[in-house]
Amino acid sequence: MLLLGGSLGADEDVAPPATLEDLKSGILDLMEEHEVPAVGIAMVDENGPVWVGAIGKSDIENDIDADGNSMFRIGSTSKMFVALSVLKLVEEGRLSLNDKVADLAPEIEFDNPWEETDPVRVVHLLEHTTGWDDIHLPEYAHNDPAPATLKEGLDFHPHSRASRWKPGSRMSYCNAGPPVAAYIVQKVTGQEFESYVTENFFVPIGMSTATYRLSDDVKEHGVTLYDQGEPQHYWHIIMRPSGSINATAGDMASLASFFVNRGAVDGTQLVSPESLTRMETPTSTPAAAAGQVAGYGLHNYSSGHDEWIYREHNGGVNGGLTEFSYLPEARVGHAIMINSGNGTAYREISDLVRDYETRGLSAETMAVTTVVGPEHHSIEGLYYPINSRQQTAYFIERVFNVQVLEFVDDKLVRRPLLGGEPVEYLAASADLYRHAETGAVSLSRVEDPLAGRVVHAGTLVLKPAPAILIYGQLAIAILWGLAIVTSLLYLLVWGVRRWRGKITPGPAIWIRVWPLFAGLTIIAFTVLFTRGLSDPFDLLGKPTAISVAIMLATLLFAAFALTGAYVAIRDRNETMNRVNYWYSTSSSFLHLIVAAYFAWYGAIGIATWS
Repeated sequence: MLLLGGSLGADEDVAPPATLEDLKSGILDLMEEHEVPAVGIAMVDENGPVWVGAIGKSDIENDIDADGNSMFRIGSTSKMFVALSVLKLVEEGRLSLNDKVADLAPEIEFDNPWEETDPVRVVHLLEHTTGWDDIHLPEYAHNDPAPATLKEGLDFHPHSRASRWKPGSRMSYCNAGPPVAAYIVQKVTGQEFESYVTENFFVPIGMSTATYRLSDDVKEHGVTLYDQGEPQHYWHIIMRPSGSINATAGDMASLASFFVNRGAVDGTQLVSPESLTRMETPTSTPAAAAGQVAGYGLHNYSSGHDEWIYREHNGGVNGGLTEFSYLPEARVGHAIMINSGNGTAYREISDLVRDYETRGLSAETMAVTTVVGPEHHSIEGLYYPINSRQQTAYFIERVFNVQVLEFVDDKLVRRPLLGGEPVEYLAASADLYRHAETGAVSLSRVEDPLAGRVVHAGTLVLKPAPAILIYGQLAIAILWGLAIVTSLLYLLVWGVRRWRGKITPGPAIWIRVWPLFAGLTIIAFTVLFTRGLSDPFDLLGKPTAISVAIMLATLLFAAFALTGAYVAIRDRNETMNRVNYWYSTSSSFLHLIVAAYFAWYGAIGIATWS
């Protein structure tokens, strides 16, 4: 018999902060270590605020201290208000989570090849199970200071909203769903979404300064956001319901109290406890139907800390990160907001706050008596993900995010094939597995309507694959990388020999040149893309010298790969050293295989601005 709970998985060597002063001191140490300018903090329990305020520098250049009036961008935490708005209308009988989006808002463009049998419903917008790609880079890059209406934002780049699998079958985070749901709220209420949220949530909850827009308060009290030490301009997010809210620590403390008190504020129930429970419960995927409880609910998801399961929704913008979390059983909650893009600092501050919140709590132990047998071992194997957030990156994820499932000492262990933190599970049945620390069913084996038998692990959807495919594609990737590197070294040899007249012009040269050119275009692509990522909105989100050069580099790569393979076959009887011939020919065919793979997944001629 195994027991879940207690100290299982806890780090007993590090004591949690014993007092609030210890916690503050620990956060200050982390801020100094990771060069985080400011932290906004809101901690509450069932009796009210525990610690609410801000420390550090709101603006380094102007030496402005952060304080209780400092306003932070909370990013995707904003999505919670879309779900709350929909749930309020559901309670009023004005909307249903099962309503078809096409019926409610036929003027909103989206593509779903399965609409007749598997329509996109409101619940799919909120649980990110539409199958839509995440919004495209031009939508992220849109930064017009003149606020667009919600409809104008949705009309700006509608072809990102295309279902890639049957709605409801897989979760994939998508910033396009929340604004469509918000638009539906507008239609049902006849009120601008932001105004509806202000009237029905911000004001009654006590979020007196929270705003979706660059208000006078934000201009005066908004913290400067820093990405790798560089101050960031204000981002006028085109999909405001997905991530645009500005808020103080006091605003976030009020929001945390709202959730801790299960939807009640000063004795008034804004939404029912049942609605919050529904918000916290994934339902639309086959995994949820099978009994998996960990995952993404209605803009609200689970997160483990030792044996505890927090509910949360976090957010990030360029130079700013926010965690909003609460622990329903303990009736505690918090928000952490930093004006830095340092993810390590963010996670370590979060762990410190959670350690403090749970320091005196005792988790309920849960007996797990399932005996692992052959029916469990059948889940073991290699898996690749099939629910990418951005389809343009899938050709990379499919190769480099392969997961391994295997039993070790009667525990199912999931780990990335290429290295990473393993996750342990305990069998609840042949197809359901509990997280070894929290005890929540977090992994399930279910039937996907398109892919067949798959595994849902948290928000990952994994398809089993034979070892020959997984290791074969990795081997090709490694050999291809070696071909690119060695082609540069090889140039130093044959280039000098050609310069000295040891190699005559003609086919023997071109057999060597084409794979070299193909490799150089990949190097150019890598350099250009890395440069573009330094400012993706301005450099990749629209046609620029960088983004156009990236597109041309991929087209040239395909052309050089095809030409190299053709020339190698055409001139196979050319008089030249056979080792040199087979090296160059192998390189050309490796380039051709990779180019075909890239083309299959849409990476040839990629236009980052489209």
